[in-house]
Amino acid sequence: MSSLARFTDLLPSRSDYRGLKQSWRGDVLAGVTVGIVALPLALAFGVSSGAGAEAGLVTAIVAGVVAAIFGGSNVQVSGPTGAMVVVLGPVIAVHGTAALGVVCLLAGAMVLLAGLLRLGRAVTYIPWPVIEGFTLGIAVIIFLQQVPGALGSAGHSTNALIAAGESIAGADWSSAWVPLFLAALVAAIMVAMQRFAPAIPGSIVGIVVATAVVTLGGLDVATIGTLPDALPSPTLPWAAPATWLALLGPAFTVAALAAIESLLSARVAESMSDTGPYHADRELVGQGLASIAAGFFGGMPATGAIARTAVGIRAGARTRVAALVHALMLVVVVYAASGLVATIPLAALSGVLMVTAVKMVPHRSLPVLLTSSRSTAAIFCVTALVTISVDLIYAVGIGILAAAFFALRALARMSGVQRQRIPGPGLAGDERIALFRLDGALFFGAAERVVAGVSDIADVQVVILRMSQVQFLDATGAQVLTDLVTSLERRGITVLIKGIRPEHLRIATRVGVIASLRHDGHLFDHLYEAVVHARAHITSTAACAVTV
Repeated sequence: MSSLARFTDLLPSRSDYRGLKQSWRGDVLAGVTVGIVALPLALAFGVSSGAGAEAGLVTAIVAGVVAAIFGGSNVQVSGPTGAMVVVLGPVIAVHGTAALGVVCLLAGAMVLLAGLLRLGRAVTYIPWPVIEGFTLGIAVIIFLQQVPGALGSAGHSTNALIAAGESIAGADWSSAWVPLFLAALVAAIMVAMQRFAPAIPGSIVGIVVATAVVTLGGLDVATIGTLPDALPSPTLPWAAPATWLALLGPAFTVAALAAIESLLSARVAESMSDTGPYHADRELVGQGLASIAAGFFGGMPATGAIARTAVGIRAGARTRVAALVHALMLVVVVYAASGLVATIPLAALSGVLMVTAVKMVPHRSLPVLLTSSRSTAAIFCVTALVTISVDLIYAVGIGILAAAFFALRALARMSGVQRQRIPGPGLAGDERIALFRLDGALFFGAAERVVAGVSDIADVQVVILRMSQVQFLDATGAQVLTDLVTSLERRGITVLIKGIRPEHLRIATRVGVIASLRHDGHLFDHLYEAVVHARAHITSTAACAVTV
């Protein structure tokens, strides 16, 4: 019973709907608003991934409901997102749409397990420049992925940049102007509506106008095509064992991306509203279950969607009912308007995603990222370039490594050693005592450089090492310090250590720093005591020399 109690905070509860009696009108209105905004995005992301418009719509409905109920945020809206499309496109191109359900189950199970293992707060360790570079890279890829649709000319590469180039090179410009015009028309309408009528979803208006132009003008362009007039029945995804193994790598990438994007979206939602904090681990559980559920219905892996979540909050969302109403709106579209949706030109969806990609670019933070410091600019640029040219997860990993490198370099530069004069009036023999203060961190990246200033000391009999200003000591630093003490003692120089912190004493003892001292009594808490001992040592040594 106690083991089950550990997971009760990961389950839905009545408190999820606290205040619903007062907020239900606002939640319903917000849900309707988000549903209108989500419709073109769900269709576009499904088409762009290669899974089809139906898959995007099903994902928004099924995953939207499951994540709303089981997730850790009261206002998060989940469904297909651009970042997920970037990963799924190459997978579907190589393995076909049959692999989609398998990836959903594998990735969903991984995200669910991460939530059960309480790994939700791990996303806080991702540095800000990495997140922004990752976002910029995704925005560029989404834009490039729409180039073939906007030209009506498909590229053959799984790399978005190369495919876009192939599409431009292979376009038949005698007919390519039609889809290009439609994409530009939708984009122009969205930009205009955002400026002059921001309360009206520009994507819907743009799609309606583009569809009308195609229908009335009798233009020959690709459309979404027939959509089912009902939700599909759940089925268990099936594939050969070899396919399951081959999809483990892509599924891990999808899972990592789903976790990162969902938690970032939930964190943004918390900062935008006063609807209560989000539960990171429960959010992973909810998103994992959402992807698994979507896989049974032929959908795509889902994540929390920052744009749709923000729309819901601005429209007045206070509880999970807003996300549930958003999914209900999309169900109405499936059962009542699938015929109309089928006539939407694909180029119009390309226009929607091109504008969406441009909006994803961190315009406000871009100047700060590029000018605040060289290290910040380098981390941001490297993450963005690797995202575009290689892989999203590699980009996050390399970005974190770059951030760690610059952080360690900065920490190492803050570390050093200073020779100080003995406080108080000088006495005869003080010139034979060297007092050093160690500052900063004695760790693998700085220890050798710090102690180098001490090891070359000559013409002294006693060295006092002040360690009270050492903020961090790792095993490498302790070993280098041990080697320093041993070397000095071997040269006949007595080493006294003053002020080693209690939290550092354990590792210093285990590695051998304390044992390398000539005597246990050469460890002091106060500088005065260490200086008195050093002077006594100088005096006794001089007396011995006179006697001899």
